[in-house]
Amino acid sequence: MPKDRFYWYKSAIQLRGSVLPNVLPRAIFCGLVSVVISIMYYFGWAVSLPTLASLIPNVVLGLLLVFRTNTAYERFWEGRKLWGIITNNTRNLARQIWVSVEEKEPQDRDNKIATLRLLVAFAVATKLHLRGESVNEELEGITTKNQYDKLKEMNHPPLEVAFWISDYLQQQYERNCLNSYQLTALQELINSLVDCLGGCERILRTPIPLAYAIHLKQLLLLYCLSLPFQVVKDFGFFSGIIVLIISFTLLGIEQIGVEIEDPFGNDPNDLPLDTICANMRRNIEDLISLAPYVRDGQSDKISAVPRQVES
Repeated sequence: MPKDRFYWYKSAIQLRGSVLPNVLPRAIFCGLVSVVISIMYYFGWAVSLPTLASLIPNVVLGLLLVFRTNTAYERFWEGRKLWGIITNNTRNLARQIWVSVEEKEPQDRDNKIATLRLLVAFAVATKLHLRGESVNEELEGITTKNQYDKLKEMNHPPLEVAFWISDYLQQQYERNCLNSYQLTALQELINSLVDCLGGCERILRTPIPLAYAIHLKQLLLLYCLSLPFQVVKDFGFFSGIIVLIISFTLLGIEQIGVEIEDPFGNDPNDLPLDTICANMRRNIEDLISLAPYVRDGQSDKISAVPRQVES
C-alpha cells in the first residue's frame, strides 16, 4: 500500500497552511446574518431579491478575485524564480572559484574556503534582510568574527557580503591567480546575485495597491451580506448553511491572495527560504570536500590524481 494513499484526504482536512482559521469566522458571521434574515423573512419583516439580480455583480466580483489571485501568484512565482537564480549562481560561483583560483601560498586554500562560505552568507543575509530580521547566529558559523561584527552594524548586510566576494576576486586577479576573462565571468555572476536581491526587494516593497485591496474587501462584504436576501425564498432556514459555504469559498480565494503576495516571510505558504539556504550550505560544504586537481610543475599539465583534502 503506497504511503501517500490518503494524502489527498489528509490535505483536505489539514489546518496548517490553509486559510480556514482566518476565513471561517468571517464566513460564520455571514451565515449568522443569513439566519437572522431567514427569521425576519418568515415573519414577513424582510424581502426576497431575485437571484438573477446579482448576475452582473457576480461576474464583476469573480473577475476581481481572479485578477487578485493571479497578481499575488505572479509575485510568489517571480520570487521563487529569483531564488532559483541565486541558488544556481551560487553553485556556479563556488565551482569556478574553487577550480579557477590558483593557490600560491598555504593560506590561499583557507581564503578560498572562507569565500565559498561567504556565498552562503549572502543567501542567508538576503533572507534575513527580506524578512526584516537582524543579523543573527545563522551567519556566525559561516563568517569570521570580524565579518560577523561588521554585518551587525551594516544597514544592508547582503551588499556588504557581495562586496567582500568581489574584493577577494579582485585581489586574486592582482596576484595573477585569475586571468581577466575568469574575473569578468565571476564578477558577472556576482552582479546577477545583486540583481536578484534587487528583484526580491522590488516584490517586497511594491505591495498590492491599498485602494484595490480595500475595494475588493468592500465588494466581498456587500455581496456576502446581500446573498441571504437572494436565497432566503428558495432555501428558507437552510439559507445560513448556503451563505456560509458560498462566503467561505469567496473569502478563501481572497485570503489566498493575501497569503502568497509576500512570499519571503515565515508563514507556511511562503517560500521555504530556510530550506533553500540550508541546501546551499550543504552544496558548498560538499564542494569543499572535493579538492581541485593539481598542476604538474614539470609538464604544466593537470595531474590525473586529485589532491588530498586536508582535515
